[in-house]
Amino acid sequence: MERRSLVATVPASPITDVPGRTAAAVPAFASLLDSRGWQLAIGVVSMVMIASPQYVWALFVRPVNQALGGTLAQTQVTFSVLIVLQTFLAPAQGLLVDRFGPRLLLSIGAALSGLSWVLASQASSLTAFYLTYGVLGGLGTGIVYVGVVGHVVQWFPDRRGLATGLVAAGYGMGALLFTFPIANVIAETGYRTAMWSFGLAFGLVGALAAQWLRRPDEDSAQDPPAGGPNVASVGPGRMLRTPVFWLLFVMMTMMSTSGLMVTSQMGAFTADFGMATTVLWGLPLLPLALSIDRVTNGATRPFFGWVSDRLGRENTMFVAFALEAVAMTLWLLLRDYPLMFVLLSGLVFFGWGEIFSLFPSTLTDTFGPVHATTNYGLLYMAQGVGSVLGGPVAALLHQWTQSWIPVFAAIIAMDAATALLALFALKPVRQRWLALAQVPLTRQP
Repeated sequence: MERRSLVATVPASPITDVPGRTAAAVPAFASLLDSRGWQLAIGVVSMVMIASPQYVWALFVRPVNQALGGTLAQTQVTFSVLIVLQTFLAPAQGLLVDRFGPRLLLSIGAALSGLSWVLASQASSLTAFYLTYGVLGGLGTGIVYVGVVGHVVQWFPDRRGLATGLVAAGYGMGALLFTFPIANVIAETGYRTAMWSFGLAFGLVGALAAQWLRRPDEDSAQDPPAGGPNVASVGPGRMLRTPVFWLLFVMMTMMSTSGLMVTSQMGAFTADFGMATTVLWGLPLLPLALSIDRVTNGATRPFFGWVSDRLGRENTMFVAFALEAVAMTLWLLLRDYPLMFVLLSGLVFFGWGEIFSLFPSTLTDTFGPVHATTNYGLLYMAQGVGSVLGGPVAALLHQWTQSWIPVFAAIIAMDAATALLALFALKPVRQRWLALAQVPLTRQP
């Protein structure tokens, strides 16, 4: 089969309106827009604009709880609604992106995400807060997230781990740019002003960035990676009947629970550990830790994605997930030391964030690129299950035991189990599937 480049070709003839200069030396603006590097950059920007609803949530928990009332578990329902809708509707959103293209759907998603904060800033009850921050935010961020990931796995069949890692880094690190500014606005004028102003900016910039997205040539999307297996592109119907998918789903659920427990509960257990008013290096400890976390949470995604392109997906999963188990254990044991608390929080996110490059690239390697957006939408639902376990369920476990130690113990056990599953279950199961899938790329329902 003749391979087609995913990068738009530039004509060899000179550009007639620039004497003495060739198209190869000065690419036309249209060619730049067609390049996959440009598409990757737009994807990163889109992810940055939807990162804050999840990753700065810890800054809002206490002021929202004080303003609107209710228990910690009731307030954390907002976070679970956000993640559940972001993930459980992902298959339908993936189908819409496949049908109507990323430009239209991601424009709508970015607008909904920004609007969710603008409206949440005016909410006077927890119910209204659930409907705005949770429901609208979940719809908007879900469309953008699954759309961008599905977009880049089609543009980069030869470097899926790295490409998905880079756009996922935009989601993981995006909130870094806004953590301290949002924290400062909350401290000076309250959370309502922070949500209104930043939500408006996120929605506008995200919708504008989406206008430059385009799909790769459909035939190019079906080409296999250079030197890689000629894997059939399997649709969601058949994929859901395979053991490989459900094993990936269970593993992603357990790892999502780990990171989302920390993401949603960090403000609460930081206070319970006596760190709420601690200052380190002249900065309040919680925003400092969250900022470092954004760096490591973003850096781990392209790093382990790049490693997995070379060492294999399952081998990389084992190393990364085991690292997460060790980091969580050390974090709990050294929780009374402010410096170690901050540094180990960064290591925890370095051991967790790579799931957003490893799982989508593994899924597309296994089931092909043609249905990548819809297929990943189904796997991404595991994130929604993890948000329930890591959010309100973890808060209830803390409430019942009056301690965070049982919560941490459960998370550490999940991390260790997932690391072992990667090597001793996923690897042989996926090898058997791929041995049967060495056929020309075709669309299969």
